[in-house]
Amino acid sequence: MTTKHISVEERRARLGVRHRLAPGTATDRIEAIADDLVGLHSSDPATVYLSLAARMPDPSIAAIESALYDERRLVRHHAMRRTLWVMTPATTALAHGAATRKVARQERARFEKMLATNEQITDPSLWIDEARERVMAHLHTVGRVSTRSIGEAFPELRVGIEFPAVGGVVVQPAHTRLMLLLGMEGRIVRGRPTGSWINGQYDWAPMDTMIGAGLPELDEVGAATSLARQWLRAFGPAPASDLQWWMGWTKTLTARVLADSGACEVTLADGSSAWVDADDLDPIATPDPWVALLPGLDPTIMGWKQRDWYLDPADVPLMFDRNGNGGPSIFVDGRVVGGWVQAPDGEIRRRLFADIGREATEAVDRAAERLESLLGPSRFTVRFPVPLQKQLLG
Repeated sequence: MTTKHISVEERRARLGVRHRLAPGTATDRIEAIADDLVGLHSSDPATVYLSLAARMPDPSIAAIESALYDERRLVRHHAMRRTLWVMTPATTALAHGAATRKVARQERARFEKMLATNEQITDPSLWIDEARERVMAHLHTVGRVSTRSIGEAFPELRVGIEFPAVGGVVVQPAHTRLMLLLGMEGRIVRGRPTGSWINGQYDWAPMDTMIGAGLPELDEVGAATSLARQWLRAFGPAPASDLQWWMGWTKTLTARVLADSGACEVTLADGSSAWVDADDLDPIATPDPWVALLPGLDPTIMGWKQRDWYLDPADVPLMFDRNGNGGPSIFVDGRVVGGWVQAPDGEIRRRLFADIGREATEAVDRAAERLESLLGPSRFTVRFPVPLQKQLLG
């Protein structure tokens, strides 16, 4: 059997269609967007709203808020690479089994070491177990609470713990770390932000009161295999190293999942090997021209570790910070052609890296105007600014 070859042009076509950026692919079904992208980065709260809005024909901040906090069609949960994501409940369950449970075990071990720095705590593991029971009983009684209110309700949980940080040691009240751990364990879930939609502090609720019976206990390999197939539909073709990086898996687990999923090996333009889902070998027709202004940490700029086919290596230092966080980007027909930032007066300032032609430039201008209209009086700063944004803000 001849190995299928997938060109750069087809990869860009897949990106436009699969990521709902090409003409005719946008939808107001918010959960469909989230599933098609596997998940939305939520380390910066603005990313979730702007990533969804860029793929909606009738974008609405209110509709996204309703899906997140009223209808619970989306869940905010720590998962791959210990990153905070927004996903549908079904994808959250897969991600929890495939990644978060392992992250939670690591977080608990780290927390126990922190608790051991306090001489009043003789048994860190027992302290966590007893504190968890008290907090969960309280949450099931009152419904939703903030981390601060937990500290007020249980002052004994505010004991100081130490952990290393840049420049020395930081002392933190233990209850803040406890809530983080309970979230990673899938016992509690983040609710509404304590401020506006761009705020990153949330209240908490029991997971089993928000999405049915809570998160199921899925087998790690089975959950990982299903999640990998979903990822390959969104980001394939991609090298195994990209899948491993995105998921935060070991090389061994990645290889097993690719084998168990029946993924098909293909070749790329540079002659290297990559993978696609078993049912995804048919060619993708080149869509009509398209333009998108995507926020920092959007899945389309963050989905691959090897980015040469959609981002000129010369522009990487402008579009990514030292930790690998991608900034707000301008995509045209499947490649990054520039970046943007919201100025204090609300203007969407932008820079193109090269001449993209009159029609595409005018389309970028129209997209910037639509974004300004969507944001209205709201002002946000990117949580992880990249060099280009700093330059645009002068």
